[in-house]
Amino acid sequence: MNQSHNVLRILRARVDTYQQPIVFMRSDCHVCSSEGFSALTRVRIACGARSVVATLNVVHDEDWIPHGTALLSEAAWKALAPSENATAAFTHPDPPQSASALRAKVFGIKLIQDDFLSIIRDALAGNLSDLELAAFVTACAGDRLDLDETIALTKAMLAVGERIDWGAGYVLDKHCVGGLPGNRTTPIVVAIIAAAGKRIPKTSSRAITSPAGTADTMETMAPVSLNLAAMRKVVEKEGGCVVWGGHVRLSPADDVLVRVERPLDFDSAGQLVASVLSKKAAAGSSHVLIDIPVGPTAKIRTDSSASALSGRLAATAEVLGLQLRVVRTDGIQPVGFGIGPALEARDVLAVLRGEPFAPSDLRERAVLLAGALLDMAPDGNGTGKMRAHQLLDSGEALAKFIAICDAQGGFREPGAAAYRFPFPASTTGKVASIDNRRLTKVAKLAGAPSNAEAGVFCRLKVGDRVDIGDRLFEICANTPGALDYALEFAAAHDGIVEVRDEE
Repeated sequence: MNQSHNVLRILRARVDTYQQPIVFMRSDCHVCSSEGFSALTRVRIACGARSVVATLNVVHDEDWIPHGTALLSEAAWKALAPSENATAAFTHPDPPQSASALRAKVFGIKLIQDDFLSIIRDALAGNLSDLELAAFVTACAGDRLDLDETIALTKAMLAVGERIDWGAGYVLDKHCVGGLPGNRTTPIVVAIIAAAGKRIPKTSSRAITSPAGTADTMETMAPVSLNLAAMRKVVEKEGGCVVWGGHVRLSPADDVLVRVERPLDFDSAGQLVASVLSKKAAAGSSHVLIDIPVGPTAKIRTDSSASALSGRLAATAEVLGLQLRVVRTDGIQPVGFGIGPALEARDVLAVLRGEPFAPSDLRERAVLLAGALLDMAPDGNGTGKMRAHQLLDSGEALAKFIAICDAQGGFREPGAAAYRFPFPASTTGKVASIDNRRLTKVAKLAGAPSNAEAGVFCRLKVGDRVDIGDRLFEICANTPGALDYALEFAAAHDGIVEVRDEE
């Protein structure tokens, strides 16, 4: 074995650190001594023609790592793809080119296009640590990105990924800005639009701060991790798809930023616009409908905030050459019954199948959006909503959805959680309000979205009457511990579903 001052044998640690490359070394490793590495040092690892920059974790348990060896996390291992018994050289990486731009933004200095491009390239190449990325995300949060910076960030994110050209003709797309539990209209809208003979190649995100993203929900019914070639085949065959955007690399920098935003549990208007529109432009969309739910416990809480976001979306879309329409919808309470990937999927299927007890609010919202999108098309004639109803009622939308699922790898029924607990009402009266954010928190504590079957089931809507002991909502979990965590939070926060005495 080569005992050069900076060479070690590398082994797979089989530790999942999500997308962050991590390297584990012994505290008495000769490379740490010779190179001056310490815990959290950024280390460049070169193996053959490949290299990756990883963060060092120092291990004091000598039995875990053999002498002359380093262990790599799953992200680092996949980046290097080493052969058996491979060795790698460990050195200090060059300072990231974007360091000065990142520091400038932290101190509130306005950045230009080249600054954002430098930061995004370094982020995608792994040259920035998660601490540096967190500093960037925080420096851009709130209103710290103006319109010019929003456009510059959008263009930078678009520049570093793949772009699809669908050829002649228009391509429809839709997006919801989020913040409203259960608002899983996308699979239904895609099915309706594709059944109408239009193209709608939908790339969707996984959850950032919610109990489910569209990709998480769709994955309980069909594979979503398709590459670009596979996605194209699905759309060419069926007219539409619902796939995870992170796997087709249409805006890969967005997934890097999302990784940091998720634990921070926030995003900003400028980053939201850049994230959404960079992916829409990269997907080859020409006409984009944006759903902005507005409500006191939604992501967008006021009409003035919705107007500001709409203006920023419209201005950025215009620069990118996208036709854009914003639909402002009611965000005072959850949509449908389920909150969590599999529970939301069951609602989607109930609407598509025309089941008698399917959530009517989810159906009507999906029809509204699908109709508006059909009317946006160059050949739209103002009858979009009526056409959407027809396609749903006739079963054509369901048939198209199943065909899309089959083309993506096969349809399957979503699963169900092993443990369910009905949370009872403590008073008699009418439902006065439902706290979207706290109900979302309950679903996340129950295990959603990482546990696809977990979440919350709630049939009640504002105005419904309940009696003492009636079920306000049901907590669904796959482990007793997760059920207890969610139940403890719900019990400590009275008024998640607020019931007022009718008198």
